[in-house]
Amino acid sequence: MAAAKIKKGDRVIVLSGRDKGKTGEVTTSFPKDGKVIVSGVNVAVRHTKPSQGDPEGGLKRSEAPMHISKVAHVTAGGKPTRVRFETQDGKKVRVAVKTGEKISG
Repeated sequence: MAAAKIKKGDRVIVLSGRDKGKTGEVTTSFPKDGKVIVSGVNVAVRHTKPSQGDPEGGLKRSEAPMHISKVAHVTAGGKPTRVRFETQDGKKVRVAVKTGEKISG
């Protein structure tokens, strides 16, 4: 499996689907599945009945994983960009394609 270009803590923008154009931070990454969870995006709502463990019940909201191809890294200017790998000082680093700036992490 290739190295993940989007990692936990990255600021990303959604490229397609219901949440197109929304931005958020990657809270969890699943590189083997090729999915990420982005805060505030792709929120799933589940209706739950009251139970002993959860006496309130009601609507439970949680962020669902989305495919990594639906998100792109965001530059400082707020524009989406692809990510490439370069070798700098003998280390492999992630670089934004549009701006050429190094991405931390």
